[in-house]
Amino acid sequence: MNNILAILLPPTADNVIRGAKTPVCVFMLIAILSAVRSLIHLLAPDGGAGSIAGMDLSVPGADGIVFSFALWGSAQLVYALIQLVVVFRYRSLVPFMYLLLIVETLLRQLVGHMKPVAFRHTPPGAVGNYVILPLALLMIIWSLRTHRPDAPSQSALSQSAL
Repeated sequence: MNNILAILLPPTADNVIRGAKTPVCVFMLIAILSAVRSLIHLLAPDGGAGSIAGMDLSVPGADGIVFSFALWGSAQLVYALIQLVVVFRYRSLVPFMYLLLIVETLLRQLVGHMKPVAFRHTPPGAVGNYVILPLALLMIIWSLRTHRPDAPSQSALSQSAL
């Protein structure tokens, strides 16, 4: 258990990949997709609530729905920026970010069950949950199983270049 915690929360966050590179590459694609999704919610006139998710925006209070989707987009954008920073600067935190992605996806699914909403069709995000959850689980397991604590640190790489 201590080993798993040391991988998920390394004592030093650096840009060294201490395992397979595939989970990092997959995470980069997830981060880019997260950024695009957030910008749609933030910038689309209806926040994607009607045009993408299929919510009925002809009801009283629809402005609040659109506002909520835009707010959600702004929060998603912050999360996507953190994901991109990890991909390009703190790759040792990718396993931890997969853990956060799993928790976030499970929480969204829980909210969907606790506070169900009527949609004209299944929203892409609901379908995406069934893809992202097993993918993130596979990637975190892959990251944990291929972890090499003896991988050279960034400072060791810099020193050998001199």
